[in-house]
Amino acid sequence: MPRLITKVKEYRESLGMKQSELAELIGVRRETIVHLENGRYNPSLRMGMDIAKVFHTTVEELFKFED
Repeated sequence: MPRLITKVKEYRESLGMKQSELAELIGVRRETIVHLENGRYNPSLRMGMDIAKVFHTTVEELFKFED
């Protein structure tokens, strides 16, 4: 089963942003960001797009599936 690889933590930390700040910007709980960054949560397309918008990048840059 493919697993989700994410660069959310890398992007967030490069901006000095806390998990709680990102969560507030996209309207989710901090725990959701924790699980997302640890690969235990697959975001909806909408959430992925919202996160990409915050970081001024693309969904494809932030997320990929690896076999």
